[in-house]
Amino acid sequence: MEENKKPKKIKRKLLAKYRLVILNENTFEERLSFKLTRLNVFVLGSSLAVLLIAFTYMIIAFTPLREYIPGYSSTALKKQATELNYKTDSLQRVIAMNELYYASIKKVLKGDISANDFNKDSITEAVRLEASEVDFTPIDEDSILRSKVDKEDKYNLFESATSSTNFVLFPPANGPISETYNAEEKHYAVDIVLPKNTPIKATADGIVIFAEWTVSTGYVIIIEHSYGLISVYKHNAALTKKQGDLVKAGEVIATAGNTGELSTGPHLHFELWNDGYPINPTNFIDFK
Repeated sequence: MEENKKPKKIKRKLLAKYRLVILNENTFEERLSFKLTRLNVFVLGSSLAVLLIAFTYMIIAFTPLREYIPGYSSTALKKQATELNYKTDSLQRVIAMNELYYASIKKVLKGDISANDFNKDSITEAVRLEASEVDFTPIDEDSILRSKVDKEDKYNLFESATSSTNFVLFPPANGPISETYNAEEKHYAVDIVLPKNTPIKATADGIVIFAEWTVSTGYVIIIEHSYGLISVYKHNAALTKKQGDLVKAGEVIATAGNTGELSTGPHLHFELWNDGYPINPTNFIDFK
């Protein structure tokens, strides 16, 4: 019996009617009155709380005011961070490509790459013909054309004679040659004897791709020119240009010196490379 009385007692309390009266304090005149129950007050309070929570959520979710709440970041900052992330990724790729490019240049300059490194089978595998199927007898017109091209390209350093007719190489310095170009001994340069601090000039227009100190060759500067040409200047006393600088033909880029473990006196070690292959500078430049 007592257990049945408890729910009835709670129900009676919730549904018990009360009157909320608002009076004038001076005259005790009744202004407003409300009939209330505890259940109505609970429902009304819960509804107001739900509306307040929903209104707060709408403000946070759909207005810029959420930027002032700790834990929420600005939309503009998110956009900038995303753009910077993309730019950083692109720059990392460019840096990686440049590192590979400079590494390949260093290999070429050190002579670590030779013609035997290429896989001849992979080059000729695409086309296979029987010798009996091809007529190798040259025609008269072909012989005349070959003779004409050989005469035109005899003293031409570059592949395209028409596009490089105005490309001239200037001597980086003038002086006696102490050691000549010798491919058999892997001396891919000419050594020019010079007084110390003699100005060293760029042999042609180009961009500096390397300008640093090395233990064996001292101060070294490498310039990339047009038509796949690269010039190298070693054993300098000092450098006047840095990596990324644009230089003009005849512009001073360094001063002659005696730096590096391989140097035996003040001189310039000058190299020329075309499309990854060393060439004799004396064939195209007069150092006297």
